[in-house]
Amino acid sequence: MKPRKILHRKSLAFQPEAFLAKSGLGRTILDLKKRQTVFAQGDAANAVFYVQKGRVKLTVVSKRGKEATIALLGAGNFLGEECIAAIQPQRLATATAITPVTLLKIERKEMARVLHEEKLFSEVFVSYLLARNTRIQEDLVDQLFNSSEKRLARSLLLLAQFGKEGAPETVIPKISQETLAEMIGTTRSRVSFFMNRFRKLGFIKYNGKLSVHSSLLNVILHD
Repeated sequence: MKPRKILHRKSLAFQPEAFLAKSGLGRTILDLKKRQTVFAQGDAANAVFYVQKGRVKLTVVSKRGKEATIALLGAGNFLGEECIAAIQPQRLATATAITPVTLLKIERKEMARVLHEEKLFSEVFVSYLLARNTRIQEDLVDQLFNSSEKRLARSLLLLAQFGKEGAPETVIPKISQETLAEMIGTTRSRVSFFMNRFRKLGFIKYNGKLSVHSSLLNVILHD
């Protein structure tokens, strides 16, 4: 009898992947169309979102009305996690679907509960935040010290998930040159110039969908 009880307990052990894959108490799955807004800058922040499918763009607008794209998030990413940091937080950015997207919406109270009670989930979430923080620091260094050509090459490689575990996507969803320009802090004309150069050199293929070759790394490594 004892071995069966132990086996039953193990089967009921908390699994972060299962928690993030389906709806439940305090969790709702949302299917959004392209260009639909997840939340807007200044909204009350009362939930965390987990991207199951698709891509989401995070943008901020200055007091003068200038808009900047600060991140593109895909499957496996959280967004809106700032709601955990304060009692009555506000959204710091606007999140918009740039492809059809499936999200898991986790209410703030439920997110706080599972972080407190489930060590495995807490470890997964903290690891994600640390990796995200490292990425933000790398983005800052990139903006400060690299040319716009290198910044564009790095952004394309990141979108194709080069350097992450598993095989890279190589083919990424169609993304506008305006969005790429906002991401790297340059003009659309400069992005167009560099994209044409990358294509002529065989680093990318652009025909409805964007294919990125690992040889694009040469742009970043070359001084």
